[in-house]
Amino acid sequence: EEELVQSGGGSVQAGGSLRLSCVSSGFMYKPFCMGWFRQAPGKEREAVAAIDLDGTTNYGEFVLGRFAISKDNAKSTLYLQMNNLNVEDTAMYYCAAGDCYTLLATSDYNNWGQGIQVTVSS
Repeated sequence: EEELVQSGGGSVQAGGSLRLSCVSSGFMYKPFCMGWFRQAPGKEREAVAAIDLDGTTNYGEFVLGRFAISKDNAKSTLYLQMNNLNVEDTAMYYCAAGDCYTLLATSDYNNWGQGIQVTVSS
């Protein structure tokens, strides 16, 4: 069974950092894309960052150089390093995998992690 298990969320003050991790298992083939998405209360899910098999990355416009997505293929783990967090980054963050056509297209991902809360206080 394909599974994505996330860790690393929590609470941090504005300006702080967090690193999210997502361990994948059960995939017969490596997904072409893996990404991080987030959803705040009352808002639609939006793409944060994504990476494909070749290592090409793309980021949501709001990231502004603060976050970095990376992966360790040997550990089947996807990471999201988030620096200089602000209150607007508060949301549930989801890891996702899929054979996407467009890196940041939510609809192109069909495997989702359970979500992990990130809360940034001022």
